Amino acid sequence: MMDLMEESRPDTPLALRGGTRSGDHEKITVNLGFVDLGHVDLLVSEGVYANRSDFIRTAIRNQIERHADITRQSVARNPIEVGLRRYGRAELESARAAGTRLDIRVLGLAVIADDVPADLASAAIASIEVLGSLQASPAVKRVLADRLL
Repeated sequence: MMDLMEESRPDTPLALRGGTRSGDHEKITVNLGFVDLGHVDLLVSEGVYANRSDFIRTAIRNQIERHADITRQSVARNPIEVGLRRYGRAELESARAAGTRLDIRVLGLAVIADDVPADLASAAIASIEVLGSLQASPAVKRVLADRLL
């Protein structure tokens, strides 16, 4: 779950710590000015939102919905898998055996299974674009680094 923490530096009064995953969420950093932060805290204190994280998640969802047509048009132009997509060892071995390489495009969470060795990922994946988060072993991420779009 995303928890907001105030920074001690005055130029970044509000932040979510970046890069840490918990469950199906990923923490990100958000910097807000003092007035915006005050408005958020006022809405929380009035009971409109449970906490700062609730406000930010709601605001993000509202903006995603507001621009849903753009998302639909983009997905229609450039096919992309939406949601959670897991690539396991068997799927990558099948691609390699068939002499094909995968062009992976995911909006959401792409997971390359822990049992996938780096050499298999290198042989079976031509390119990878993830709008969201990629979970893979450090070794797999290293061999795919030059293929990330």
